[in-house]
Amino acid sequence: MELKLIRKDHTNNSAVGDFLIDGSFFSYSLEDKDRQIQPDGSILPWRPDLKVYGQTAIPYGVYEVITNYSTRFKKVMPLILDVLDFSGIRIHILNQAKESEGCIGLGLTKSVDWIGKSEAAFNKFFPLLQAGLEDGKVILTIIKGA
Repeated sequence: MELKLIRKDHTNNSAVGDFLIDGSFFSYSLEDKDRQIQPDGSILPWRPDLKVYGQTAIPYGVYEVITNYSTRFKKVMPLILDVLDFSGIRIHILNQAKESEGCIGLGLTKSVDWIGKSEAAFNKFFPLLQAGLEDGKVILTIIKGA
């Protein structure tokens, strides 16, 4: 299974994008502020000093996604592996960047710094992810939108 997050709308608080599964639009995404994106649209290479704890989107790149038990959520959740300078990055239910701490939220509606119907999006996504993991690796690619 191939997941793709395309960051499109950038503010001082968040990055809202499109989340695709195997090339098809699935939902919107919400993350903390993208500190790599520059006003001219260029992307700075990742450096640890770009990170502001709990307020920074993870670096652009390609990651493996698994599921495992989350002590925070007290259930099995998606986990994004090997994120430079971050740990415990998950895909979970959220509506605002302040709920993210570097993680990715999915939603069926969007506005500035907000996604809505996140629980519905996550509950639809999780069984698809589990099925994808049964078939092999699940890869997430994070890119900049046009």
